[in-house]
Amino acid sequence: MNSGILPAAVAGFGTGLSLIVAIGAQNAFVLRQGARRQAVLAVVGICAASDALLIALGVAGLGALVTAYPAALTAVGLAGGGFLLCYGALAARRALRPAVAQGLSAQGAATGSIRTAVLTCLAMTWLNPHVYLDTVLLLGSVAADRGSLRWVFGVGAMTASLVWFAGLGYGARLLGGVLSRPSAWRALDTLVAVTMLVMGGTLLVRTL
Repeated sequence: MNSGILPAAVAGFGTGLSLIVAIGAQNAFVLRQGARRQAVLAVVGICAASDALLIALGVAGLGALVTAYPAALTAVGLAGGGFLLCYGALAARRALRPAVAQGLSAQGAATGSIRTAVLTCLAMTWLNPHVYLDTVLLLGSVAADRGSLRWVFGVGAMTASLVWFAGLGYGARLLGGVLSRPSAWRALDTLVAVTMLVMGGTLLVRTL
């Protein structure tokens, strides 16, 4: 069992990262705060802690559900695979029709106030239905497939969240010039699209 700990952690890290890097309102806000060097620690902390809590709930809840009702794994696998395919298709559309400038400007209501940044970050994190699908449903179902190592998988996914948000928030000040180019966002969206489509197809094949 011990020999499987590292692969499970790495798999959790990779799966979590592939879901988190998808460009959306939350990532755009973290990027903007990082580029402006405003309330970066608070914003990164909220995003990482929220993901950790949701991933833990997903691993615990869905793990117990699958143990009691094995057929639930099939239903979750079909739903998760279909969701990933749709997610990949949307990422591909963003890559073909980038709208990064609009996404960033939409966050313009935030000010330099830490309180405003915290409230805005909380809203983007907890009022986004995708976060529940990604963490509680999808990551929870994939973790359940790891059996006794599901919590190792979950910790790997939590670590990916922390690394991503910290890198995005604090790295934005160094990559501001590069990330201001639509071509950079297009390349990232292309990578996300390929990853999601492959993961979705694989999950459906394994489930069926």
